[in-house]
Amino acid sequence: MKMAKYFKFFEIAYLIIAIVFIVETVLRWNSDRNKAYIFMAFAVMAVFMYFFRKKYRKKFENHEKK
Repeated sequence: MKMAKYFKFFEIAYLIIAIVFIVETVLRWNSDRNKAYIFMAFAVMAVFMYFFRKKYRKKFENHEKK
């Protein structure tokens, strides 16, 4: 069960990273549109990683229960 706590920590970390990238996107939208697009892409990737890690953690927990 200890590993599941680490997995959950990294899930939350990916959400925090996504929020930071979204804020950077909004702040740079009018001044530097190219960097804003890059930050937006990283935010989307971080959200994707959150859901991927969440699915992986659930699979790991179900495997431990068996």
